[in-house]
Amino acid sequence: MKLLLTGATGFLGSHLTRTLVSCGHEVVILKRSFSDCRRICDLLPQLVCFDVDRLSLSEIFKQVEGISAVIHTATCYGRRGESAADVFASNTLYPLQLLELAVAAGIGRFVNTGTSLDRFLNPYALSKCQFAEWGRLSAEKGDIRFINLELEHFYGPDDDGSKFTTYVIRSCAHDLSELKLTAGAQLRDFIYIDDVVDAYVTVLEGTHSAEESFLAYGVGSGQPVTIRRFVEMVRQLAGATTRLDFGAVPYRVNEVMETCADVTALKSLGWVPRVSLEEGICRTITAERVKGIVA
Repeated sequence: MKLLLTGATGFLGSHLTRTLVSCGHEVVILKRSFSDCRRICDLLPQLVCFDVDRLSLSEIFKQVEGISAVIHTATCYGRRGESAADVFASNTLYPLQLLELAVAAGIGRFVNTGTSLDRFLNPYALSKCQFAEWGRLSAEKGDIRFINLELEHFYGPDDDGSKFTTYVIRSCAHDLSELKLTAGAQLRDFIYIDDVVDAYVTVLEGTHSAEESFLAYGVGSGQPVTIRRFVEMVRQLAGATTRLDFGAVPYRVNEVMETCADVTALKSLGWVPRVSLEEGICRTITAERVKGIVA
């Protein structure tokens, strides 16, 4: 298949790009001329690349024919001081433009990276949920098949250092003296990056003939653990002496105390998570130590 992918230089997108190329797909990526391509630099000769800051989206869609599906993984979490308007532009307006162009080009499927978070938790969650609703509207009008992957807390080597999972793993991998944390009673569904990528491949291969125009899939392990358990497991597996100061940080306003993916629909397509939490943490710790990343 010829696939149009956003976010290929990011953590999730780079892993997905690598897998799609290895599966023999023709991958067209949208990036910026100044994007950090270190995660996929070895793959660039095998990709068709367009810089969205140098060429309009409409012109790109005119130049690329025969696309089977758009896969949207680019996102803005709002962790670097972006305004709510910036987050909305990145997570709602930009993909809506992509969706409209995909419909106009007669592309059959739009695979979206959604979230399991409550829409009113923060601007990121709200903007992601808003776009998923636009996708559902387009699908129910019969314009396109819209597939929304509602991701839980995915993690793995070389992830963004601003993410909680990465911060904890790097801190313990390098035996920092102390971590200040909440009480840690929140239940979270952690899933390793390889299993997330497998979910994307599974829906690409398993939704060709689906009757529904809008499809939603929870993507997680389906087995939540508390934040406290996760952090304690990381410290133990890293062999760290890091002091875990649970309760030093208050819970966020509107803190979600439990999230867990319903993976029934995804499993019906033949997908199962293969990497246990313990194995995923060990892989990530090893990779962080090999790279010598300092938290």
